[in-house]
Amino acid sequence: MISFEVDAVLFDMDGTLVESTPAVVGAWETFQKSYPHLDLTEVLQNSHGIRTIENLRNYCKISHEEHLAAEVVRFEAEIVRNGERLKAEGKGGIKRLPGVEALISQVENGDEKQKWAIATSATRVYASAALQIADITPPDAFVTAEDVSVGKPFPDPYLLAARLVGVAPHRCLVVEDAPNGIRSGKSAGAKVIALVTSHTRKEVEEAEPDWIVPDLSW
Repeated sequence: MISFEVDAVLFDMDGTLVESTPAVVGAWETFQKSYPHLDLTEVLQNSHGIRTIENLRNYCKISHEEHLAAEVVRFEAEIVRNGERLKAEGKGGIKRLPGVEALISQVENGDEKQKWAIATSATRVYASAALQIADITPPDAFVTAEDVSVGKPFPDPYLLAARLVGVAPHRCLVVEDAPNGIRSGKSAGAKVIALVTSHTRKEVEEAEPDWIVPDLSW
């Protein structure tokens, strides 16, 4: 049993609070039709936890900023469409991960109520839609891709989340699944619990979190 004291919990979203992998894979498959050079194996292995704008710039080789912004909107809308379709078909789509509902309830309603935030690499439009599909109400402190000039693995998303909840980073616990997100939390000065929900344990260990658990139902 892990035991420690913190003043705030800062959650990642995809792979931490919600499972969206099938919907994301479908979006990349759709984009491969427009960008045939895309290596889906490489993309799916390395893109998780990084902002869509950076992924499309790096993997689709989009340099025109206006076109890039439009493609970000199209990509994340495709994820939402896939998620809604898969959910309607009874195939999951975008859904809450195990333990999420109980943990958020504990954070919000426990004997010692804690502050909490979400810091995601997704845009606000997509993140809001994904949380709604997964039936998760976002907290007031909600950091998305547009809120920082550089995303994970840089510390900026979690530094901003800590500032929004009014807690020093070293008194925060970051909950992450992606190596880039783990590095972001550690760089911000927070303690990090890593989940083995989207990457192998070896990949998670290499990012050097403070603790590793299978998922939030531990």
